[in-house]
Amino acid sequence: MNSSTITSVTIDELLAQARAEIGWRPTPGELDNVVARGGIVVDIRPLDQRRRHGELRGALVIDRNVLEWRLDPASPHRVVDVHEDQVVVLVCNEGYASTLAASVLRQLGISGATDLAGGFQAWRASARPSALLR
Repeated sequence: MNSSTITSVTIDELLAQARAEIGWRPTPGELDNVVARGGIVVDIRPLDQRRRHGELRGALVIDRNVLEWRLDPASPHRVVDVHEDQVVVLVCNEGYASTLAASVLRQLGISGATDLAGGFQAWRASARPSALLR
């Protein structure tokens, strides 16, 4: 048995650490500009949420459980070539799971990984949502 000590944190602490590392998290109004500058939007919401609430036109849909394999530049299972500093905006339902996922992508070398502040629900509630919705 390994005798190393595991240090635990709360989910709120983990989110705060990830958000501090990520820094800029675009707002719904910034998505079109991100795409216009060569960034990509990745919808990681489960199928049932996409069916219930709608989809983001132009977003790459990748299930959360395979996200790292599909975007890791070194993975033979990647679905798109992402260069190191390209902005990759992850979108989950409310902006929590996407924060943690963006942190992991940054560990894989995708330094432009971030997530949509407030997630899909913030985008949907915005007064002038991006033209990305389908």
